[in-house]
Amino acid sequence: MDVSVWVRSDAECSPGRGYYYHPSRHSAGQPIVAGWAYSWLVGLELKTNSWTAPVDARRLVPGENPNTVAARQIRGLLQQSPELCLQAPLFVFDDGYDSVRPALELTAVPAQILVRVRSDRSFYADPPPRRRTAAGRPRRHGAKFACPDPTTWPAPGRRPHVHGRAVRSSDRADVAPPARQDPAARRPRQPRPRPIIPGTLVRLTVDRLPGRNRAPKTLWLWWTEPPGHTPDPDLLWRAYTRRFDVEHTFRFARQTLNWTLPRPRTPEQADRWTWLVIAAYTQLRLARTLVADHRLPWEKPLPPARLTPGRVRRRFRHVQAVVGTPANPPQPCGRSAGRPPARARTPPPRSQNSRKTRDSPPAGIKAKLRHSRRRDARSWLAERNKSRPRGGCRVEAFSLQRSMEPP
Repeated sequence: MDVSVWVRSDAECSPGRGYYYHPSRHSAGQPIVAGWAYSWLVGLELKTNSWTAPVDARRLVPGENPNTVAARQIRGLLQQSPELCLQAPLFVFDDGYDSVRPALELTAVPAQILVRVRSDRSFYADPPPRRRTAAGRPRRHGAKFACPDPTTWPAPGRRPHVHGRAVRSSDRADVAPPARQDPAARRPRQPRPRPIIPGTLVRLTVDRLPGRNRAPKTLWLWWTEPPGHTPDPDLLWRAYTRRFDVEHTFRFARQTLNWTLPRPRTPEQADRWTWLVIAAYTQLRLARTLVADHRLPWEKPLPPARLTPGRVRRRFRHVQAVVGTPANPPQPCGRSAGRPPARARTPPPRSQNSRKTRDSPPAGIKAKLRHSRRRDARSWLAERNKSRPRGGCRVEAFSLQRSMEPP
């Protein structure tokens, strides 16, 4: 699971845009851009290649939680493919996702959740058995496990580099907040305890990274599983490292398949184009065993089992010539009638998601309206618009009509 943003910062007429984080583009000095965010559900392979299998892509509505959308996509995939429920598939998330919210959303779903957590998190083990003579409320947590404090770590297991231990998370930042209620209807009551999600914490350390002089960082992974499953540390860390293949898919979709090159106005058009790009990528993935290596002079030869998506795309035209296409050739339909003569061209409506409207008119216009006591605001604007172009005056009059009352 991962989220990719289709940047549309200057598309003021496109509705449904929101503000999202972007690693390379900045707006007013902040790494925030306006656009459409898509949540991708992609199948990964444990082999060393850059191929993925996109399964689903949904656009996030502004204000929608990515964890909830990801849980909805996983639930829909398991409903469409019931045979996957028998295997308890593993879903990998990056550190941008919550470590508890997906597990709460998928409580009744046979799925494994693997999320990367920050290195400053704290967890708690199971509480010790309660004595019969003890008074007070039973303990909900046991010994504290702080990731940055090695003194709180338990003894390592049989694997020196990768080891896991069953712990419980109780960090309030990871638990979904309760729904807001009306203050008039709110009654004082005893607060409910926060839910506790059992899981396994995996610590991954590397002695040396190839081509890097600095010391590698410690990787922490949080894994939740359905009942009856035992953790396999080797499978968990290998599955997370293969998650970076999704980044190669995003880059190939943007640079080669031109996913974000068009400039659609409506989000529905962007959704259809996204699915067309996914269909094109799927055709390339299915044709990777039917093409030969077509490399450039400076590239190294690759075996047929390790061809990259870029090399398959270079040779795909030969496959298309043999297989054919079900589409009919385009037919000429003549010249378009164009715009009717009596129909005026009106400016498209502006979207309120990324552009803030001004609540009050400028000071100069307000002063003129204050001194013109003989005329109301509408008549004054009508006379003022006669000496100005039609398009700009229409937009300005619309904003003033909504922002102030006539004197």
